[in-house]
Amino acid sequence: MSAQTAEGWVEAFLEMMAVERAAARNTLTAYGKDLSDAQGFLAGQGTSLAEAAAEDIEAYFAELGARGLAPATAARRRASVRQFYRFVLGEGWRADDPSRRVDAPRKGRPLPRVLSRAEVDALIAAAAARDGAQGLRLACMVELLYASGLRVSELTALPLAVLARDPAYLIVKGKGGKERLAPLNDAARTAVKAYLEVRKTFLPKGDAANPWLFPSRGQGGRLTPRRLAQLLDEAAREAGVDPARVSPHVLRHAFATHLLEGGADLRVVQTLLGHADSATTQIYTHLASDHLREVVETKHPLGRKR
Repeated sequence: MSAQTAEGWVEAFLEMMAVERAAARNTLTAYGKDLSDAQGFLAGQGTSLAEAAAEDIEAYFAELGARGLAPATAARRRASVRQFYRFVLGEGWRADDPSRRVDAPRKGRPLPRVLSRAEVDALIAAAAARDGAQGLRLACMVELLYASGLRVSELTALPLAVLARDPAYLIVKGKGGKERLAPLNDAARTAVKAYLEVRKTFLPKGDAANPWLFPSRGQGGRLTPRRLAQLLDEAAREAGVDPARVSPHVLRHAFATHLLEGGADLRVVQTLLGHADSATTQIYTHLASDHLREVVETKHPLGRKR
């Protein structure tokens, strides 16, 4: 299915809302903007409203929370997507509703899900434990996501050239074509070196000049965000972590939250994430504050219950 299919479905949905539900013009405009926002995010994940899997919609809902939107705005956008898929399901255009498994938003400011450091370590170990080249590739991707806070679209679009000389930083082209520096720690650099030794295993036949860091025999010649999400699901199960709590975007959340827990300046984290507005980054301070309060309550002598 194509983006045109998704556009046709949105058009039909809005027509139904206008004719059968007598929705006001402002309401229709809001639905249109909400679904356009979702389609824009999904396009960055290599999919569309027509083809999105449950994990893609879950990632979009998590992204809404991470943007620091007003709770009412985030809730409305989620509701628009849910109504759209109910309509699509009713029309028989899809056999499933990818928004169904995602929990409804709670009241108040939405917070991104985050993994503990132990869970990230377990995920990396499970990835590396996979056989041969598959394990080296997945461990490399997890290390890069966690070490650099990359978006999944940024990771899968990395050219081989940026890592060929073992750099300490990556130059990443993010949203709006803006470039930023993304750090690489020793663990990530070691994982990259190990993966590069087996990268040729994943090259499409007759495509020795493939430019992507993570080539694939699939259409497009590179690994897709959807395939990476599937691999992470499998690694999560092997690590004993609930797969519903794991996605490429969750590793980006973990990167930001663990930096703040370690005492990093909010502005530094904002720069590393490539956020244009510090308000988007501030949501992570709530997660870090919860952690710090817990440490005081459980570790400080006066914080313990007598």
